[in-house]
Amino acid sequence: MTRSVYVSGIGRGDGRQVIELGVMELLTRLVDRVGVFRPLAHDDRDPVMELLRSRYRLARPTAEATGMTYEEAAALQAARGTDELVAALVDRYHAVARESEAVLVLGTDYADTGLPAELALNARLANEFGAAVLPVVAGRDRDASTIVAEVRNAHHAYTSLGCEVLATVANRVRDGEAREAARELDRHLPEPVFVLPEEPALAAPTVAQVARAVGAEVLLGDHTGLARDVRGFVFGGAMLPAFLPALTEGSLVVTPGDRADLVIGALAAHAAGSPPVAGVLLTLDQRPGDETMALADRLAPGTPVLAVPGGSFPTAAALLGLEGKLTAATPRKAEIALGLFETHVDTAALTGRLSVARSDRVTPMMFEHELIERARADRRHVVLPEGTEERVLRAAEVLLRRNVCDLTLLGPEGVVRKRAAELGIDLRLLAADEVAEDGAAHARVVDPDTSPLRERFAEVYAALRAHRGVDYDLAHDVVRDVSYFGTLMVREGLVDGMVSGAAHSTAATIRPAFEVIRTSPDADIVSSVFFMCLADRVLVYGDCAVNPDPDAAQLADIAVQAAVTAAQFGVEPRVAMLSYSTGTSGSGADVDKVREATALVRERRPELLVEGPIQYDAAVEPSVAATKLPDSSVAGRASVLVFPDLNTGNNTYKAVQRSAGAVAVGPVLQGLRKPVNDLSRGALVQDIVNTVAITAIQAQQQKRSNDA
Repeated sequence: MTRSVYVSGIGRGDGRQVIELGVMELLTRLVDRVGVFRPLAHDDRDPVMELLRSRYRLARPTAEATGMTYEEAAALQAARGTDELVAALVDRYHAVARESEAVLVLGTDYADTGLPAELALNARLANEFGAAVLPVVAGRDRDASTIVAEVRNAHHAYTSLGCEVLATVANRVRDGEAREAARELDRHLPEPVFVLPEEPALAAPTVAQVARAVGAEVLLGDHTGLARDVRGFVFGGAMLPAFLPALTEGSLVVTPGDRADLVIGALAAHAAGSPPVAGVLLTLDQRPGDETMALADRLAPGTPVLAVPGGSFPTAAALLGLEGKLTAATPRKAEIALGLFETHVDTAALTGRLSVARSDRVTPMMFEHELIERARADRRHVVLPEGTEERVLRAAEVLLRRNVCDLTLLGPEGVVRKRAAELGIDLRLLAADEVAEDGAAHARVVDPDTSPLRERFAEVYAALRAHRGVDYDLAHDVVRDVSYFGTLMVREGLVDGMVSGAAHSTAATIRPAFEVIRTSPDADIVSSVFFMCLADRVLVYGDCAVNPDPDAAQLADIAVQAAVTAAQFGVEPRVAMLSYSTGTSGSGADVDKVREATALVRERRPELLVEGPIQYDAAVEPSVAATKLPDSSVAGRASVLVFPDLNTGNNTYKAVQRSAGAVAVGPVLQGLRKPVNDLSRGALVQDIVNTVAITAIQAQQQKRSNDA
């Protein structure tokens, strides 16, 4: 059983950080406690280790997850030999392994290490750690035949030194060479070989990384602007009419600081969206005047303007060959890297070869991973009405990069494209009549104001609401609202589901669903649940968002729906009908309502495990349950907790979320004919990603139900 993976290479420039991140993602899907160990490191900060610690919430400090520095290793090897060096590193590895269910080992980087026979050292360490090796070979600027030869050499080098090779990766391969190389390699090696293409968005440095590389001072620009990718450089020396046509999207303008005309011209072009630049870098230690800088700030708020003391030529030399890096400060690049890995690596096959026993515990990260995997397995199409909202655009890029679902964004296309460009986001937008040919997830923009669908939707809505006195003219105005337009797209089968609420109230999101989608035949009311991801388990809370004071019948319906939803997402339903009293110990109208609801649930679903009335502590804590309800099959083990009213449910979920550090995923609406889900207006990007994935899974379930 492999419990340690050693990602290594044969030289520099292989971009293996993408592979390390991808393998870490796989391991965290399987087990709770994943350790990371780097045997040898440079003295300076380790950006990949910091990224992994930040993204995967690793508790062990970098210093304790590192063997020693290259200088220490070289000195120890010279003084006492390789055996002593290896023994010391093995001891430090086991300090990490003892606390972990699986370990990712980051091999040496071949960058001025001062170590002889570096590949042989990596192989020996892998063997001593009991780790399977995943070699990574650089494919950049190489043709297919050279890549094939290099991969075969790497495979032979590690296997000849006694290593178990998990798989081999050729990384950063030109698109034109990738397919041929993959075809040839499949014929020659017994283990899987994966070929990853060059990804320009990973190679592009951010404006912040450029600023650090050249020691620039930031004169203007916010955090979002500094996070933009620099896709190229435009050196300004010509007059403005000749300069403007040279601008390209995502370029960094490098110009002497006394050329105020070029600064204003570049930022005016950016403000017009033709093209949006990454920023401006001023040289020669010259700064435009205060009035010019104030105008620049008004023209393109947030767009970075940097300054360096040197001239354009030495600045250009410093920028030559500068590449982007995966760091904790570039979470967007991490998502791009994961999307690249998951698109080109057979993760199911690799997971099978990892042979790591899946943990019985379900952590928040494991639950989130499972959502992404299930949504991606049968890709659906989701509409996001808030297409100009920053968090929605950032979530959309994650969803598309990781092939979770296809998307429609609502809003004026020019505004959406300009906003995405300002944020440095690539949405792979297709034109209205364009067909996706690469099989990857894609997005389109639809403007409710100008879409030809508006007339069709107005007729549909007028027919649905005629009993309320709605005519075509009124409906024509109503359906231009993005929430109504998106909901009608769901009703008409143009998309499979909708997610909204990042910038709209819950009422604005679900009212159109009540009017247009309506309640499912097997549900009495629409209700909601939250998936509460605690440290060691996932609980389902309902109803915490929709029904203020349900009666007994409605409460029973909420419980039955919540049990179905829980089962759909891999949570075995054991239902606790919560009250301030347990069993027969209390009385009163509130307790009687819960007692009646419990009886109705048992009547409707006799096979369902349900207990009520029951207090929260007796529902989830075995020691309390042993005292209060010792014979219950639910007490102490409840997974679905149904609150008696909205006041109790909403406050409880927020208290647990904030006090216990739980990840709250939802609210997930249940009881509708088609999936529509609401977001909190404080939703983070990951919350939006999770909710869209849940919506896609609900759409999969509905499709299977309709096909049955």
